[in-house]
Amino acid sequence: MRMFGLQVDISMLLEPLGFIKVLQWIFSIFAFATCGGFYGETTLLVSCKGVVNKTVTAAFAYPFRLNTVVFSEPDPERCGGTWTDSYLVGNFSSSAQFFVTLAVLVLLYCIAALVVYVGYKHVYQHNSKFPLTDLILTVIITFLWLVSTFAWGKALADIKISTGASIISQIDSCKAPGTTCHFVSVTRMGTLNVSAVFGLLNMVLWGGNIWFVYKDTNLHNQSNKISQVVGIYSAQRI
Repeated sequence: MRMFGLQVDISMLLEPLGFIKVLQWIFSIFAFATCGGFYGETTLLVSCKGVVNKTVTAAFAYPFRLNTVVFSEPDPERCGGTWTDSYLVGNFSSSAQFFVTLAVLVLLYCIAALVVYVGYKHVYQHNSKFPLTDLILTVIITFLWLVSTFAWGKALADIKISTGASIISQIDSCKAPGTTCHFVSVTRMGTLNVSAVFGLLNMVLWGGNIWFVYKDTNLHNQSNKISQVVGIYSAQRI
């Protein structure tokens, strides 16, 4: 089938190499969308001079620089001058941005690879450099998924702690005489949990694909030839 003057062979998408690449493309989208699109709030109830059970919130989102997120003020008088700017604790932007950036780059690579698989199948199969490059990148991306997923998983655990009930002990204003603070809620982080799961799935998917990419390289063909030669030589000696 021809499309835009290019010979397109969609049968490649039904083969393991093409089908897995489509899954990798989809999984990378879910990975960065569930992480990069998150928005949450931590809510406290504050009672102080002239204020009873006033709701204060701190809104946080990707890339999770929590140490720049400040709680809203209980009242315009700031509890009679005893309330100072109070921030969440921690900066987890490096792990979050590493994870999301990798997912976006993987998405772009999958699109480029699918274009080669479908539109330039003959070039891919007859030029040994393409499969070998694909193999090297697949191994590197598998390793990067491993590192980024575990880094993001650790950061996610710390984010849950930093935005949970323990935050009250970190707020100096809550320790002022006549001031009491109670933790109310924090936005559920189910989508962030899903992003970590998709990170693991991507790591497994890319790791499993190493074998299928390797089969298309000269390395696999050479090993088969060596095995055949050894087999013939052994049979002749018998």
